[in-house]
Amino acid sequence: MKNEEKPQEKEVSDPARAAADAWAIAWTQMIEAGAKAIRSSSYLSRVKADDIAIAETPHDVVFEIDKVRLFHYRPLSEKKSGLPPIIICYGLFGRQTMIDLQSDRSLVQNLLNEGIDVYVVDWGNPTRADQYLGFDDYIDLYLGSCVEYVYEKNGKKPVNMFGICEGGTFAAALVALSPELFAGLALAITPIDFHGEPDKFWRGEGFLNHWTRNLSQEDVDLIVETYGMLPGAMTGAVFSSLTPINSMTKYNLGLAEMQGDEAAMLNFLRMEKWISDRPDHPGEAARQWLNELYRDNRLVKGTFEVSGQKVDLSAISCPVLNIFAMRDHIIPVSCSKALGKFVKPELYEEIGFPGGHVGVFVSKKAQGVVAGGLCEWLTSKHNKTNPGAQVQKKKTTRRKSKSKAANGKE
Repeated sequence: MKNEEKPQEKEVSDPARAAADAWAIAWTQMIEAGAKAIRSSSYLSRVKADDIAIAETPHDVVFEIDKVRLFHYRPLSEKKSGLPPIIICYGLFGRQTMIDLQSDRSLVQNLLNEGIDVYVVDWGNPTRADQYLGFDDYIDLYLGSCVEYVYEKNGKKPVNMFGICEGGTFAAALVALSPELFAGLALAITPIDFHGEPDKFWRGEGFLNHWTRNLSQEDVDLIVETYGMLPGAMTGAVFSSLTPINSMTKYNLGLAEMQGDEAAMLNFLRMEKWISDRPDHPGEAARQWLNELYRDNRLVKGTFEVSGQKVDLSAISCPVLNIFAMRDHIIPVSCSKALGKFVKPELYEEIGFPGGHVGVFVSKKAQGVVAGGLCEWLTSKHNKTNPGAQVQKKKTTRRKSKSKAANGKE
């Protein structure tokens, strides 16, 4: 009888033991997760606003036109003689402070450390009073005037331009229209072909392209006419919806996993500070961005105009560096790589970064791959003749009566 009962006892006890083990594991995991959360919460209770300051690299405002300012950064090392200055142009959907997030993740400081003279365009904070400003204003008047200021300061010699995201589209258009002003053009995470190659999108890529093309022109017009602007809160919600799981969990699971690590949490909080500072996008420029570019794809079709001139990307005659992110969920790779179809092969180079849209600038890996690659590209062009400088200079028609040098600081 005893031998017959043993199998039955084992059969009953094994499931019970397995259940007890599972509960023990779950309880341990819950305790560990709670401890992690407590450590992170404890740090958050002590952190101060000054601890998460961003964009602190010293600079001067050297030029202003309406709400747009041009920053000139103070050198951190001896400037390389003869190397043209670089003007960095971010887009209107975010703030340029992202390129100077913190000292160890700052594109600006990486460039300055290499002896490169750095200028950065600050678009300011547009209000409803700016709702009628379009691409003629932002590309030709504002960005064009900033470039002409630096061009004059550089002894009327061509300068380098670095455009990021929407700012890259602005930069590419301006370089195509005024090639004589530029020694080199670098772009990062920049849409050129706004439709891209949907058949080649990886899962999760191109949602923004599909969404905007599903909007009718009337839909876009209604949004702009209702608000006068494209509200920053609205665009922020759209970008967050592209990565819903991360957006929902970063403030609980994400923070808990940091376990109160000071460096990780400060970096996270600085990123959140940048993300929350999302300006409204001027209405007319937003209408053009969504209708003329995202919906109609006029830039690659050659029908996009700035100040009455058609933008011909094949007119870009300076060396070009095109940086894109291989896992960019906002700007698909094919949308950026399309620029290579318009620039002569001997002038064109690419860097494909193995990361996401914002990671191109703020991740640790990007400091070597992207910032290092950009610095190397700039210095490698140092002693080479700029093809764009050979183009006959055009007469400028910019409305410079509105512009002014800032307090004679330069």
